[in-house]
Formats: sequence, C-alpha cells, structure tokens
Amino acid sequence: MSTVTSEKLVHRDNSLSEATGTIQLVSFCLAQEEYGIEITKVQEIILMGEITRVPQTPPYIKGLINLRSTVIPIVDLRLRFALEQTPQTEATRIMVVNVAGKTIGIIVDAVSEVLRISENQVAPPPPTVAGLRQDYLTGLVKLESRLLILLDIDKILDEEQTEVVETITADAS
Repeated sequence: MSTVTSEKLVHRDNSLSEATGTIQLVSFCLAQEEYGIEITKVQEIILMGEITRVPQTPPYIKGLINLRSTVIPIVDLRLRFALEQTPQTEATRIMVVNVAGKTIGIIVDAVSEVLRISENQVAPPPPTVAGLRQDYLTGLVKLESRLLILLDIDKILDEEQTEVVETITADAS
C-alpha cells in the first residue's frame, strides 16, 4: 500500500463520480483493519502534533488543536470504537474531516491511499460486525485481496457527542 503524503487532498468533481458510477475513498488503518471514507468528507491529512487536553470530556475526545487559526476538536477513533489504545507511531495521522457540518480531526493508525472504486464493489454491511455498531457502516468494499469497511463519518458522533464537540470548540474560541 502506498502512503498518502500530501497534506491537502484534491477534491474531484462529483459529477464525474455520478456519471461513471465510481466513488473516491481515502483508506486508512485502525487496529489491523482497513476502513474507507468518501474523499469529499476529508479536508486534509496532517501529522500528529500537540493536542491541548480539555477537562471533563469523554475519553475518546483527545482535545483541541489550532490548525491555521481554526480550533478543531480531535477524536481518537480507536477509543470511539472501543478498541484497545496503542502508542502513536510515525504513521499515526489526524484526518481532518467534515462531520455533520462540523470540522473535526480523527486520529487513525495510518492513512493508506486514495482509491477509486465502482459502486458495484460496495456490498451492504453484514448484520453483525465485531466491535462496530452497524449504523456507522455504509458497506464493505470488495477489493482484489482484501475487504475495506466503508464508514459513514457523519454517524461517528451521535447527537449528544456532537453537542460536546460544539461546546468545547465554542469554549476554546
């Protein structure tokens, strides 16, 4: 797998995707599994930096960063999915994404590549997937020798959690 090295992702014209039946995804690794998010949801990918802790927040909210004068809350996706926490590596990244109209950062183990897939490669999610609630999933992507779990990034945070993110961001501004 190649590593995404550019800081900014180029968003493609969606009319091309709709006309050809293809979807562009950013794939990333988390706890030995490979996930994908639609590229239109990903603003950029940045290196891990210093995160300012915010007291009295859920454990999966690691804190805030200042990204070019914009305060962004950071969510540890491992903790959000109730996975074992591991130390950061050189491959650990923050994916800056748009979730329900808000910009947040999500910590992932590594970003793999940008993929262009056809819509017929996406299978509906199975009734049970270990460790993940099905409402996070939009499907499984069948690649040559592997499966990629397609996430609905807008459902990663529920209403209550979105309010927590809004509150700590507003307090920091």
